[in-house]
Amino acid sequence: MINKVTFNIEELNNMKKYPKELFYIGNTKLLEKKKVSIIGTRRPNAYTKEFTHKLASKLSSLDICIVSGAAMGVDAISHFAAREDNTIAVVANGLDIRYPSVNKNLISNIEEKGLVLSAYKEGEKARNYTFVLRNEIVVALGDILIVTQADLKSGSLTSVNYALKMGKKVYTLPHRINESLGTQDLVKKGLIEPIYDIDEFIQQFTNTSQVTKIKDKVLDFCDTNPSYEEAISKFGDTILEYELEGKIKIENARVSII
Repeated sequence: MINKVTFNIEELNNMKKYPKELFYIGNTKLLEKKKVSIIGTRRPNAYTKEFTHKLASKLSSLDICIVSGAAMGVDAISHFAAREDNTIAVVANGLDIRYPSVNKNLISNIEEKGLVLSAYKEGEKARNYTFVLRNEIVVALGDILIVTQADLKSGSLTSVNYALKMGKKVYTLPHRINESLGTQDLVKKGLIEPIYDIDEFIQQFTNTSQVTKIKDKVLDFCDTNPSYEEAISKFGDTILEYELEGKIKIENARVSII
């Protein structure tokens, strides 16, 4: 069901102009969480795909909500890695339209388990100007912005400008020469920071006590000897990290504490 937002979303006060109207489908309690916005190119390379997924998954495992724009590429990877129940998708069209069509199942799942927001009434199709407002809302909702890959003249760079004007920190992945030239240029100018170590970055960003609490939950869950599939579904890549750290073992498709 499409609902109209009847309350003030505090983070959106950072925008140049608060949206005239906002509509939603889903769980508005996600707006109360700590949030990170992740965006980037619609055509990410294999490296960007891998580390966008890791970033979104690890942040989500610490109960940080991932915000993005439901587009192909980096946006879709971010929503999927966060899991549909811990992500906010901001779209550039009316909520009766699931655009782009390639992501219609993803968007439908977010409607059911997460939250989809729009500044546009039913029937409004996505156009150049609607993407501009969509991007500003995505940036405003997050405590920080991560642009994992963007070329020169990319629309993602407009989002970086929004973030900097709002006083938000902006991060990116370090790329090879001649890749993601848009973000590399901004790193060179000292406007955004590269993430060289994902775990170190997340530790700095998150509250230490919160990290400890989540990690205890992981071990408590693994102590029940769950199936590998259940553990991965609940905690994602954290299970693989714990196995590598020697905290748990996986045998016969079940997980247990060492």
